[in-house]
Amino acid sequence: MNDSEILELLHQSPQKGHRALFDEYYSYVYAISVNILRNFGSREDVEECVIDTFTSVINKLDGSAVGSVKPFVGTVAKHKAISMRRALMSKSGKCVSIDSEEICELRSEERVDRNAENSDMTRQLLQKVKELGEPDSAIIIQKFFYGQNANEIGRMLDIKPATVRMRCTRAIKKLRSLLRDFY
Repeated sequence: MNDSEILELLHQSPQKGHRALFDEYYSYVYAISVNILRNFGSREDVEECVIDTFTSVINKLDGSAVGSVKPFVGTVAKHKAISMRRALMSKSGKCVSIDSEEICELRSEERVDRNAENSDMTRQLLQKVKELGEPDSAIIIQKFFYGQNANEIGRMLDIKPATVRMRCTRAIKKLRSLLRDFY
């Protein structure tokens, strides 16, 4: 579901719109919250941050127009998580100076928020590949996701390797068109 569909659903049926918003962006908000609250809060703190984020987003979306939902949701999630981290730090009495050597312990090479965005993009890409229909979607998935060549795909789908190559070329052109229209 895209942003305009969610906004339209919010106007038509707020309850369904809220559910669609939550379903679409839960993983994204959770990833941002985990990334910021890592080493500061518990799982319950992260979940509370996610709930606070959606409460703020829903209150804002119900009262005014927002152009693009995803950046708005991401910004609210980031601000809520930072506020919660500050609150947790003040409760625990643990404040870390930027000059402290402990600051290196707080950093993680894993970027959960980027991983969530990448998985969201992969999900959308797979949806567009499925729109190609069979056998084109199977050819694209086998070639680019599983690294199989035309001979292997041909044996699997009972199609000549030359046909697999031709269909793959045409499917890629069609996929580019679908993605261009989508983005």
